[in-house]
Amino acid sequence: MNMNDVFAIVMALLLTYSGMACLSLAMPRHYDQVWGQDPSTGHTRVLRGAGTLLLALALLPCVGLWGNTVGVVAWLGWLSAGALLWVGMLSWAPRPAAGTAALAVAISLAGVGIGF
Repeated sequence: MNMNDVFAIVMALLLTYSGMACLSLAMPRHYDQVWGQDPSTGHTRVLRGAGTLLLALALLPCVGLWGNTVGVVAWLGWLSAGALLWVGMLSWAPRPAAGTAALAVAISLAGVGIGF
């Protein structure tokens, strides 16, 4: 395993974590858990769109590393890992979890711009 492989794996995890965070925060229950209020319609739309885009972007490093067939299966595994990580963070510390998700977005988008 070389550094490019590690980079692809980290990118996939960061993208799925932040994508799951966005989709979760688009739900009023979880948005209220983090911010103490219901989301506006605009926030909900933006969070859903961002979550969908981030999860779709997570497919790129997986397919790039493992090819089409295995890459899609690996992507599904990373979706599960990202969701599990997000659920754990949201349960443990809701406000810091949102901060880590924002940081994951910034790092992963910078990495996608550099690496792909």
